[in-house]
Amino acid sequence: MSKSDVGLWCPTNCKPGEKLAIIVPYRNRDVHLRLFVKHMHEFLRRQQLMYTIFVINQEGTTKFNRALLMNVGFIESYRVAYFDCFIFHDVDLLPEDDRNIYRCSEQPRHLSVSIDKYNYQLIYEENFGGVIAVNRQQFEKVGGFSNSYYGWGGEDDDFYKRIIYYNYSIVRYPEEIARYIMLRHERDERNEPNQMRFELLESAESRFNTDGYWTSNYTVIKADSLYNGLIYWISVTV
Repeated sequence: MSKSDVGLWCPTNCKPGEKLAIIVPYRNRDVHLRLFVKHMHEFLRRQQLMYTIFVINQEGTTKFNRALLMNVGFIESYRVAYFDCFIFHDVDLLPEDDRNIYRCSEQPRHLSVSIDKYNYQLIYEENFGGVIAVNRQQFEKVGGFSNSYYGWGGEDDDFYKRIIYYNYSIVRYPEEIARYIMLRHERDERNEPNQMRFELLESAESRFNTDGYWTSNYTVIKADSLYNGLIYWISVTV
């Protein structure tokens, strides 16, 4: 593998078909991040992919807004390259099987189908969270994620609604392939359950044209390649 100064990794013995941005929304999970970065570089290199791991860190005391951070990752990824495919990836999920290929397809793909915490079963058919893959065209067509969900819960279901509204279908690898280990953790501070999530979901469709990646409000505090290019770190306040 070779890498650029800004952390774009590329296999030297083949030419990948697309550039892959791994977008990781993050706050105060140092141990998980170290385990994640080591595991993912080994996993992605075995798949001979061209990729960058972006860690989008939320600073300050505002409640965690995971979806907004994923929008930030999409917007700010230009700092490294023009990416074709975006994998939105929770920091506590580690893929187990190399057949779980990290690439985009004609339809949005749910990658984290079966997780050890849930006995390796899909917890509900509309689940579209954890680890997902969408290409640039798909993300832009649905408007990205809603920025309205502060705290835990709701943003993945909102994104699912957008996917279906714009006539996409969710595709998945078989459960025996799309397997993940979830790193154990307590509920994060300032990531309490969002008491408004059900109300927001009820009215989600009315905001599809007014609430998306283009309305993301944030300030970049730091953006730089860290740890010899292992990650591209973007710190923001929201």
